[in-house]
Amino acid sequence: MLNITDRITIEDWEITEQFIRAGGPGGQNVNKVSTAVELRFEAERSPNLPDAVKRRLRRLAGRRWTKEGAIILQVSEERSQSRNREIARDRLAELIRKATEVPKRRVPTKVSKNQKRKRVEAKKQRAEVKDGRGWVR
Repeated sequence: MLNITDRITIEDWEITEQFIRAGGPGGQNVNKVSTAVELRFEAERSPNLPDAVKRRLRRLAGRRWTKEGAIILQVSEERSQSRNREIARDRLAELIRKATEVPKRRVPTKVSKNQKRKRVEAKKQRAEVKDGRGWVR
């Protein structure tokens, strides 16, 4: 079981892990041992995630979100299979935590009339300065 917040926990049956061979440093051991992990979380079918969190999670996941509604994370940073597994689970938890944060509503603002007037006056003043640079007749 993976605890995300006080209210959200991910059950083990919702996560599938597949171990694959990883490239990078490790010598001949790289060709023999499957240390990289591919973690798959069925987010769309998860009963523990509210719909609003699922929508935000889909946007945050980006290309890691599949057509079936799953999130796939691949980790091959460490030489240890167990460490890569921990990293993948931590990344999933962090991604879901970010999705639980409700974004602040943007309050549209207007430029005041005084600010518009000052801007136009500054432009006119600058234009006069530039006009004064021409040839005197």
